Amino acid sequence: MTKYKILYAEDDETLAFLTKDNLEQHYDVTHCTDGEMCLESFKKEGFDLCIFDIMMPKMDGFDLAEKVRQINSEVPIIFLSAKTLKEDRIKGLRLGADDYLVKPFSIEELLLKIEIFLKRSQKKTITAEKVIYTVGKYQFDSKNYLVFTESEKISLTQREAELLKLFLDNKNVVMKREEILKSLWGNDDYFMGRSLDVFISRLRKILANEKGIAIENLHGIGFKFSVE
Repeated sequence: MTKYKILYAEDDETLAFLTKDNLEQHYDVTHCTDGEMCLESFKKEGFDLCIFDIMMPKMDGFDLAEKVRQINSEVPIIFLSAKTLKEDRIKGLRLGADDYLVKPFSIEELLLKIEIFLKRSQKKTITAEKVIYTVGKYQFDSKNYLVFTESEKISLTQREAELLKLFLDNKNVVMKREEILKSLWGNDDYFMGRSLDVFISRLRKILANEKGIAIENLHGIGFKFSVE
């Protein structure tokens, strides 16, 4: 059976060795020690998932993720970083990352998150489900993470696309915050809640000029994707 391919960028030799050793028990791992090397590897090969450190030589993880997103809007990206500030986490998510783990992290948690991402990606390819939605003037391609018109194309991250699809499948229905979090992440802890707010803010900006469409924040309850 062909293993999933993971691109891993980390300049700390000890941490990289331990993490790569654990990952290689399950996946085909390409390890790079700086951002530029990692970007070149990404351009040459196809990967199923990326894991990036942030503080690296030649190109940091933020710049790396931004350039990867310009090439591929679909591949899941997980940041592993010693940066613990909320602002760093939010910046990473806004650049298109799908998750952010703070060092020191649990290898078990990392493996679980990788498994969840890869299963979702696989499920998307084999499950017959609605793919194209109409959202005001836009069409939303949930399979390819695109919101588009004849003259405009907006790429979404996997998380943003999953959230928009969840809203469209439940339009005009109040969805509890915990329900959304568990559907997208499998849990509803504080950090996932902050991530959800970032993705909702991004979707609101995209749909800001669409009359009759709104993502309503119901304080203490959750959200409602309202469509007139």
